[in-house]
Amino acid sequence: MMASATIWVLGLTLSWFDPGDEAGGGLKRFEFAETHMGSEFKIVLYSVDEPTARRASRSAYGRIAALDAAFSDYQPDSELMRLCDRAGGPPIRVSDDLLDILQRSRAMYEKSAGAFDVTVGPVVRLWRRARRDRKMPAPDLLERARALVSTDLMVIDPKAKTVQLRKPGMKLDLGAIAKGYASQAAVDTLRGLGIGRALVAGAGDIVVSGPPPGRDGWVIGIAPLEAPNAPPSTWLSLHDAAVSTAGDSERYVVIDGRRYSHIVDPRTGLGIVDRSSVTVVARDGATADALDTAVYAMGTERGLPLVESIEGAAAHIARATASGITVLESRRFRSIPRADPAHSGEPSAHLKP
Repeated sequence: MMASATIWVLGLTLSWFDPGDEAGGGLKRFEFAETHMGSEFKIVLYSVDEPTARRASRSAYGRIAALDAAFSDYQPDSELMRLCDRAGGPPIRVSDDLLDILQRSRAMYEKSAGAFDVTVGPVVRLWRRARRDRKMPAPDLLERARALVSTDLMVIDPKAKTVQLRKPGMKLDLGAIAKGYASQAAVDTLRGLGIGRALVAGAGDIVVSGPPPGRDGWVIGIAPLEAPNAPPSTWLSLHDAAVSTAGDSERYVVIDGRRYSHIVDPRTGLGIVDRSSVTVVARDGATADALDTAVYAMGTERGLPLVESIEGAAAHIARATASGITVLESRRFRSIPRADPAHSGEPSAHLKP
């Protein structure tokens, strides 16, 4: 149930334009990039000097790497996979990080009435093969996989710090929440080291702390659904917040003339067929990452009320219809005018999943 989209950043495509060092009080801009969780994580931060910036970025990437080692469903020795290997058995004691992300996942499962469900792993694995072979999953295999999907089958005991997967064969997939969680953890790590102006972008998940020097926020542009590689048509200005986009502009499969997203609806076991792009702003990376996937699966009519029910959250949804692209926004969503032309000559980055 992985969620991703092309993004631009300005200071979400999401691309960002750096405001430079003016009014920076001696702060200088530094940019770093490393690959984790199968995606590039980019860090942009402001620091007094390069040694301080490098030490801080190493600590932030170390935190992301530790979370990858815990959350990966590709690494057979990850903490997540060790838990899955013992599905059907007794409760297993887990780390604080895994306990926290699974508790957050359960909360979103309940709020979304099952549209977000990290136990969707068995179905996701069938669809990975389906995209590769361009063939629908066999009905009997899909039925067996769906029988293993329900967060109700995952028992969490916060006091004992244990998790039990009640059915043998259950597999967890944190792809729709892990990058946002990790980006937030990296920003929190930087803040703890005194770096209070930073942006961390893990594929389609961006978390920012304080704004660049002399600016009100990091300016982030949302790519148009009909042309994901075109310049953004909607812009945001954010600080101390997170933004995430779920979409299938680059990751989908066409089978028998029908287009299926790489994002699987855990309630049906099928790749989602409605083409849309959901951008969510929230107060933390895990919420933004999970919520955009939930809304993508739920659709606009049920998804927007969910966004409105979560304090500090807002959403921008573009949907392809027979009559063209329709755009809906939640009550709290606030865009800004097109980026100041003064930024046009400054460096930008184009991030892809």
